[in-house]
Parts: sequence; C-alpha cells; structure tokens
Amino acid sequence: MQRIGFVIQEGFQMIGLAAQAAFEYSNRVAGKGVYEVRMLSENGGPVRSSLGIVVQTERLSGRAFDTLIIIGSEDASPKPTPGLLNFIRRGLKQSRRVTSICTGAFILAEAGLLNGRRATTHWYYARELQARFPEVKVEEDRIFIVDGPIWTSAGATAGLDLALALVEKDLGAEAARSVAKKLVMHHRRAGGQSQHSELLALSPKSDRIQNALSYAEKNLGSSLSVDKLAEVASLSPRQFSRAFQAETGQSPAKAVEKLRLEAARLMIEQSHHPIDVVARETGFVDRRRMREAFLRNFGQPPQAIRRSARTEASV
Repeated sequence: MQRIGFVIQEGFQMIGLAAQAAFEYSNRVAGKGVYEVRMLSENGGPVRSSLGIVVQTERLSGRAFDTLIIIGSEDASPKPTPGLLNFIRRGLKQSRRVTSICTGAFILAEAGLLNGRRATTHWYYARELQARFPEVKVEEDRIFIVDGPIWTSAGATAGLDLALALVEKDLGAEAARSVAKKLVMHHRRAGGQSQHSELLALSPKSDRIQNALSYAEKNLGSSLSVDKLAEVASLSPRQFSRAFQAETGQSPAKAVEKLRLEAARLMIEQSHHPIDVVARETGFVDRRRMREAFLRNFGQPPQAIRRSARTEASV
C-alpha cells in the first residue's frame, strides 16, 4: 500500500484537501487499499485552515511516505519553519515523489527543492515565486508540471488534476478515467494546459451574449459568422456586435479566434490527431491559417507545442 502524506500548516486552504478524493476513489476502483492517506503537520494535533475549519493531524516523523503533497496557504506569506523544511528535504531522499498544490510551491522553493527545476503555482503568485526564487524555472501558465520526482500544480482545482495524474502514473489511464468519472470531472486536464479559460475571461454580463458564446464554444467547426451569433442572441447583427464589444471588450471575430485557439491547443497537446484534422475540427479551415494564429498568439507553431507536450509527458 502506498502511503500519501498531506502536509499542512496554519492558514492552509481547504480546497487543497479535495485532492484526497482522487486517492479515496482509486481504492474503490481498484477494489482494494492501494493508497493510505495521512494528514501531517509539524507538531501534530489540530491545525486551523484559512477558512477557520480545524483539521486533526499527525506529527511529522521519520516515517516514510511514497508521496508527499504540500498544501498551500491562502497567500504566499506564511514562512515554513526549519522543522518543516528539514522534513521536506528528507522527503526528497525518502519518498518517490514530493508534490505541491498552489502556493505549496513556495515551501518547496524555500527548502531548495525547486532550484534549477521547472515549476508552477497559482497564476496570481507565479511572478512573486520567480522574483523570490530566481533559480526556479517558473512557468506561470501551466496546470501542473513534472520535473523528475518533483510535481507542482496551479491553484484550486488544479490539485485534482495533479492527483489524477499521480493515479494515472501508478494505476494506468483507465483507472484514472474511472476515478475522474466518479468525481464528475469532464476530463483530467493535461499538465501543459493553460490555467486560463477564454470563456471565463470574456465574462459577458447578459444572457444573450453568454448564450452566443456558449453556442460558439460548442460549434467551433462551423463558420460562426456575426449573423449566426446574432441570431442565437436574438439580436440584429449591428446590435449584437455593439453589445458584444461593450460586454467583452473585443469583437466577436477576435473572441471566436481565442476560443478556437484554446480548443486547438488542447487537441494538439492531448491527442494524436493530425494537424489538418485539428485545424478542421476547431474551425480554422486549414493548417496554414491555424499556424498563423498560433504564431500570433503563442509565438510557436502547433508542431512545436505538440513536441513540448510530448516531451513533458514522457518525462
């Protein structure tokens, strides 16, 4: 049985503990106890979260853990104690994997575990992580990153993606899919996927514009002209264009391109579909137009992004 240690300190965020569910359901899927989950803190006993909820923990000891998961705090300000840092440093030698969720990356960095390594954290704190720890290769727009035995993830729900990736590494893709289904997760996001959602970033205020955007997201392979989107929004094309610009700060054509880019990048990173198929499925018509859009927005062609994703997966 693999022992998983969740390490917390005062002010930790409760949402980081949601990752425990992935290991709980893995035991159910496997029909046996594959994982044993423990809550750990430096002194043991009750530890208060940023929400005020108290969690009981075991004291840090020399007991070996297969995987350590360091949970972040509400922000990056709490300083880890020397005892906690020493425990984490020992963990790198004793454990198969040492991981962090959200601002837990700051604790790994403080312990020196991220020096010279690629890492990520919540996008809001990524630049602070880079400024405070210049030897860390921070990639601020990633769901999670695996660099040898060190795994780091972005904030909030990204911890579940990281936990599912751990399960997939241990038990295989089919088991991870079964766990994701039980958790009612649409899919496990790949580590290289962006932390940002274009649909969320657009955040229209009215139902009409929201309905048009939802339609566009579900029909990216269609032409998605202003006339069609205006029809979905029950507005004239002129009214729709003005309302769309006012609510989202950009034109319908630009917003549709961003939605297509987001979907295309996800397909490039997570599938084996030929580039021509990806271009067609996401509405770019041909690979040349998609390549031009990728270069404008990502600074790389689709093939380079696919190579990078496959290299990361193999690592």
